[in-house]
Amino acid sequence: QLQLVESGGGLVQSGGSLRLSCAASGFELYRYTIAWFRQAPGREREGVSCITKSGVNTIYADSVKGRFTIFKDNANSTAYLQMNSLKPEDTAIYYCAADSTQFGVHYCSTDSRYKYSSWGQGTQVTVSS
Repeated sequence: QLQLVESGGGLVQSGGSLRLSCAASGFELYRYTIAWFRQAPGREREGVSCITKSGVNTIYADSVKGRFTIFKDNANSTAYLQMNSLKPEDTAIYYCAADSTQFGVHYCSTDSRYKYSSWGQGTQVTVSS
């Protein structure tokens, strides 16, 4: 059974950092495209970043580019989102998602037309001003 479990969220001051983890079980991480999404209260879910199966290519939303880094450790079946220079507008529940069928080895996307097949339960990130 495929399972994703996020951790690492919390309360941090503006300008601070957090590292979110997404532990995968029941599947080999290198076979999957991994993405991070977030949803703030009253707002639609937003794609934050994704990393290809190969781990070579990454994509970031403009709002986080230069501040967030996505990476994965296939040996430990864990994907990460390193978040630096956090801003109050980054406050949201962050979800990781995985999919094995929609993307090639070197491509990923967080566009809403793509439906990721597996999702974690989410982890809350709160950035105070």
